[in-house]
Amino acid sequence: MAEDNPAYPIKAAREVRDGLKETLDLIRRRGPSQIQFWFIALLIGVASGFAALSFRKAIDALQGLFYGTHDLRHLHTFASELPWYWVLTLPIFGGMLVGVILNWFTPDGRVRSVADVIEGAALNDGRVEKRAGIASALASLVTLSTGGSSGREGPVVHMAGVISTWVSNRLHADGITGRDLLGCAVAAAVSASFNAPIAGALFALEVVLRHFAVHAFAPIAIASVAGTVINRLEFGGVTEFTLAAEGALSFYVELPAFLILGLLCGLVAVLMMRTIFMADDFGSWVQERLHLPPVLRPAFAGVFLGAIAIFFPHIIGVGYETTSSALTGELILWQAIVYAVLKVIAVAITMAGRMGGGVFSPALMVGSLTGLSFGLIATAVFPTVSGTATLYALAGMGAVAAAVLGAPISTTLIVFELTGDWQTGLAVMVTVSLSTALASRLVDRSFFLTLLERRDVHLAAGPQSYLLATVRVHQCYRKPDAPRPASEEACRELISQGIYISPNATLEKAMPLFEKNNLIFIPVVTLREETGPELHGALFQVDALRVFSRKLAETAAEEHS
Repeated sequence: MAEDNPAYPIKAAREVRDGLKETLDLIRRRGPSQIQFWFIALLIGVASGFAALSFRKAIDALQGLFYGTHDLRHLHTFASELPWYWVLTLPIFGGMLVGVILNWFTPDGRVRSVADVIEGAALNDGRVEKRAGIASALASLVTLSTGGSSGREGPVVHMAGVISTWVSNRLHADGITGRDLLGCAVAAAVSASFNAPIAGALFALEVVLRHFAVHAFAPIAIASVAGTVINRLEFGGVTEFTLAAEGALSFYVELPAFLILGLLCGLVAVLMMRTIFMADDFGSWVQERLHLPPVLRPAFAGVFLGAIAIFFPHIIGVGYETTSSALTGELILWQAIVYAVLKVIAVAITMAGRMGGGVFSPALMVGSLTGLSFGLIATAVFPTVSGTATLYALAGMGAVAAAVLGAPISTTLIVFELTGDWQTGLAVMVTVSLSTALASRLVDRSFFLTLLERRDVHLAAGPQSYLLATVRVHQCYRKPDAPRPASEEACRELISQGIYISPNATLEKAMPLFEKNNLIFIPVVTLREETGPELHGALFQVDALRVFSRKLAETAAEEHS
C-alpha cells in the first residue's frame, strides 16, 4: 500500500509543491489576460443588456403612442377599441417605412436575425454585418410598434452581435475570441429580455456557438448575469408572464398525455416554420409577377396584417397578452385554436413581407395556445386523472418554442426560471424533448438552420459540412513556381475540357469537382474577356484535404477546450 511506503508523504508533498508552482506560473503568464477578457465580457454584457432594454422601452413607447395605451400588457384590448381605419392603415404605414429603411441601408432588403448571428459565429469569426444590423434593428422596431406580428428577441440578438463585432474588430480578435465575445453579447441580450440568466447563457452556447466549450462558459455566464442585472434594475425580479396557480400532476398516469402533447407541438412547430417559408416563396413570386418594387413589399404585407387585426387584434406585436391569457386559462377552446391559427398566418405574412422581428415570442404564443387547447380537451375527457389545462399550456409553450429554435435545453430552463417548480419542469422537459426530436427530423434542425439552408449555407450537418466554405482556393493552391507544381500542359488540357476553378471559390465548390472527375488537381483560373483564361496554378486534392483536416482539428480543439 502507498501508506506503508515511508517515502510516500515526501513524494506527495513534492507533488503538491510542484502543482502550486505550476499554478502560480500559469497565473503569471495567462491570468491577467484572462481577467481582462472577463472584464471585457462584463462590459459587453452591460452594453448588450442596455441595448435589449432600450429596444424594449422604445417598442413600449411607440406602441403606446400609436395605440393610445400605457398598459401594453393589454395592447390588443385597447386596439380593439380603436377606429378600424387606424388599425388597418398603421401596419401599412409601418411597412412603407420599413421598406425605405431596408432598401436604403441593406444590400438585399432583408432583415438580419438570429440566423445571421449563427452564420457569423460559424463562418465569419464571430462577426456580423454592422450597417445592415443597425438598419434591421430599426426596421424591426418600426414593425413591432406598428402592428407587425413577430418577436423582439431576434433583433435584440443581432443588435448584441453588432456590439460584439465592434469590440472584436477593435481588439483584432481571432476566431475563437470573436465567437466567445459574440456568445457573451447574445447571452446578455437574451437574459435581459427574459430575466433568465441561466437560459441566456445556455442559449448562446446551444443555439449560436453550438458547442459547450468550458473556456467559453465563464465569460458568457458573467455577461449573462450582467444582462439580467440590467433587466432587474428596470423591472425588478418579476417574471415575464404571470402564471396560474400550479396544478397537480398525476405522475405515471398523466405523463403519457405530455408525451402526446410533445408530438403534437413538434408537428405544430414544423407547420409554423413551413408556413413561414412557403409564404416567403409566395411573396417573392407575387413580387416578381406584379413587378412590385422591393421597397413596397413590406407595405403590401401590412395591408393583410391590418385587415386581420381589425377583427383579431390579438396578432399585433409579440402577443404577450394572449400568451398570458393562455397561461392563466382565460380562453376557451375555440378561441385558443383560432388565435393559434391566425398567429401563424400573421407571422408568415410579416416574415414574407420582410418586415422584421423574430420568431421566438410568436412561438411562445402559438405553443401556449396549442397546449391550452390540448389541455382543455384532455381535462374534459379525463377529469379525474388530469391536472389543470394551464399546465399543458405552459408545457406547450416550451415545446413549440424549443422545436422552432432547436434549443431544448435553454428553452426548458426558461420555463424552469419562470416557474421554479420541478414537477412542472418535469412535464415541460418530457414535452420539449419529444417535440424537438420530431421537429428536427422534419426540418434542418431548427428554423434558423433551415433558413440558412435555404440560402445555401450548410450549417445543420456540422463542421464537416460548413468548414469547406470557410477556405478560399487562393489560400491553398500551388503556384507554378512552388515545389512539385502541376504541369502547364496538363492544366491547359483540363481548361479546354471546362474543368477549372476560380481562386475566389471555396473548397466547398472544389471538392465535388475532385470526386466527379477523379482528379489529382484542378487548374486555378481567372477568366478574362480580353485575353482568355489566366492560369494561376493548380489546386491539389491532397492540399485541400490537408487544410480541411487542420480546420477540423482546430474546431475540435475549440469545442473541447
